[in-house]
Amino acid sequence: MTRSTAPPPGGYLKPHRGPAPPTNERLRRMGWWVLYALAAIGGILGLGMLWFHLNTDPLADVRAYYDAAQRLNAGVPLYDVPYVPENPTYYFYPPLLAIVLRPFAAVLPYHVFAIGWEVVIVASFVALLRRLGANRVAFVALGILGMPVAWAVAIAQAHVPMTLLMAIGQPWSIALASNIKLFPVLIAIWWLGRRQYQAVGALIGWLALLAFLQWLIEPAGSTAFFGAVGHDQTVGANNLSPYAISPILWAILAAAGAVVALFLAPTRWGWAAAVALATLASPRLILYMFTGLLAAVREPDPPTGEGPHDRVPDAAEIYVSSAR
Repeated sequence: MTRSTAPPPGGYLKPHRGPAPPTNERLRRMGWWVLYALAAIGGILGLGMLWFHLNTDPLADVRAYYDAAQRLNAGVPLYDVPYVPENPTYYFYPPLLAIVLRPFAAVLPYHVFAIGWEVVIVASFVALLRRLGANRVAFVALGILGMPVAWAVAIAQAHVPMTLLMAIGQPWSIALASNIKLFPVLIAIWWLGRRQYQAVGALIGWLALLAFLQWLIEPAGSTAFFGAVGHDQTVGANNLSPYAISPILWAILAAAGAVVALFLAPTRWGWAAAVALATLASPRLILYMFTGLLAAVREPDPPTGEGPHDRVPDAAEIYVSSAR
């Protein structure tokens, strides 16, 4: 009679004592737990930041957009207001945003305009979350960046829709983002490094078209923009950029970042490197601007006319595929 090798009753309930996972697997798990902890801390700090700004300066940046549109309606130069760090009405941006908001400012009182603009901010944030997807990488990134995201949403900063445009990652959306803040144009390094020259050409075409339209509608503001922004605006604004320490140091780090982003472009880290460069290279870097890093979570679809054959899966897609 053959002796049974089955475990005794209840043996299946005993803890598994198989071989320990490989070292790389243990390190990966430890890394994720560290990221979970950072995300939890960032999320708590983000809630505190949201509460603070909603109680002290809610929708503060709306005033700058509204007043800029009103200046255009009144025939006053767009950049006529002198820069003061404590002045919330200074308009830092290219004319496009003020031009788009101009008809709304003409017919709406400030408080109605402010609520409407905050609806745009929240809708952009929700669309951004849908774009990034419901996955572990997106949730961890959102938690770690809780403070800048909460600040941007609370003061109704245009950085939120700009981040959505960056996350879409098409030539037209990067051109629009570059007309809200200038530095998203650096994402073109990603296309250059991947030899997607058609996308670079499309970006140049969109930028030229938007510049022409702005000049056609608001010629004075379009020509005055580059004279209205400068070194003085990087002073006294809680600037986190190396530019606040030394413009030379900033230039060296920005050039090094561009080289790294170009080198990494063909790899699965290329998109994240390009987004980090476009976000962190600004000589005026305020904490809420780190919101732009959320766009790095998911690599965009190939631009129209570019084949998908050389697309490298991003971190979020690799995680989802491995979990199936």
